[in-house]
Amino acid sequence: MKKITFILAAIVLLSASKVNAQASQECTIKYNLFKGEVQTKKYDAAYPKLLSLMNDCPKLSVNIYKYGDKLAKAKLKAGGDKQEFTALIKKIYEQRLQYFKKDEAKVHSDYATFLAKNKLASDAEIFGLLEKAYSVSPKDMSVKNIYKYFSGVTEKNKDSNPQKVFDTYDDVLESIGEKLEDYRKKLKPLLEAQTKGEGLSKKDERRLNAYTKNSSLLGRVESGLDKIIIDLSTCDRLVPLYTRDFEANKTNAKWLSRAVSRMFSKNCTDEPLYEKLVEAWVAADPSPKTTVYYAGILYKKGKETEAMEYYKKAVDQEPNANEKAKNLYKIAQLFAKKGQKSQARTYARRALQNNPNFGKAYLLIANLYATSANQCGSTEFEKRMVYTAALRQARRAAAVDPSIGSKAAKYIKNYVSQEPSRKLLFNQTIKPGTPHTIKCWINETVKVSAK
Repeated sequence: MKKITFILAAIVLLSASKVNAQASQECTIKYNLFKGEVQTKKYDAAYPKLLSLMNDCPKLSVNIYKYGDKLAKAKLKAGGDKQEFTALIKKIYEQRLQYFKKDEAKVHSDYATFLAKNKLASDAEIFGLLEKAYSVSPKDMSVKNIYKYFSGVTEKNKDSNPQKVFDTYDDVLESIGEKLEDYRKKLKPLLEAQTKGEGLSKKDERRLNAYTKNSSLLGRVESGLDKIIIDLSTCDRLVPLYTRDFEANKTNAKWLSRAVSRMFSKNCTDEPLYEKLVEAWVAADPSPKTTVYYAGILYKKGKETEAMEYYKKAVDQEPNANEKAKNLYKIAQLFAKKGQKSQARTYARRALQNNPNFGKAYLLIANLYATSANQCGSTEFEKRMVYTAALRQARRAAAVDPSIGSKAAKYIKNYVSQEPSRKLLFNQTIKPGTPHTIKCWINETVKVSAK
């Protein structure tokens, strides 16, 4: 009896296996036909196969959903029934997220974009999708959705939990920084070839345009985030917040890094807490980066010789050229804050030697020049020519670093408006193109602009 039962069970299992194999084979055949029809834009023929694949073989391939999304959106754009195809697109997103984890953050982000664009969900539902995307991988979210997510976090927490806003801001900036760094690496050889006058292939031209556009978009988001958080991150808010949380985080290098960076950027460096935070950060994470900030404190205390030794140590110990450039730029900022403009320019130029695409360093030099107009010129013409020197630096910033394009454009617009006017040149009998050497610490020769 047991033998008969075993044989019957084996027959049933074998039959089931054959059925499953046959179903799998049918799915594969149908999928290949579907794929070919979508690729050749035979959407009407592919449509019933898509529905069948989603129903009968939902785990077969993630491409069912990629091609399905393309098909459904094409049908919708061509005038297909809006209710039918928006429902299908929603189902495509939801099933893909159910069965496949690959690119999960991007899919959540794209789904949020689709729902928002077509007004198919509430703000809370869309924010929920963005929250899921952010929790998986912020750097895989679209630029607009990163901004939208941070705006939502700020609105929900600005009064009750500002630390949440600051933490999110820092996380988002790190993600944006990763994206920008990737684009900078890709842009560098293309920009160098362009500067040398080497012809770019059509493929490289498309890449250059795409990387430039994406870098510019990320830079604008970065500026937008700064505008949102600027009201929150005042010294009056930061000092009590970081004082309250210091004991719990005095060995937390990440928390200390963010606290020091924020207080530095908001000019809260005269607060006693700032020095306390820097010293704790150095103890928690002795590194070239922390050494730069510690040297800044020594310099502020008048221990200039000791501070310069620490600055040199910070630069020499950093093996990565891009990180070395960031340290040099930070040193340039510290000297700029002290009003030591020549020293600041020296370190900004050293930063550019390590990273020629570091647009912020050019903008720092531009600002150093522009704020020296009265110091480096005795006549109206001489003062205005200082802005021509500043303009040259701002234009270099825009040329090498698309991520700060919008910021550089504001500098450029301002400096152009400050250059010598036609009337002034006429009265001074000076022709456009005439070389002019700017005196004092700048000591650069620029040509009179032809407005």
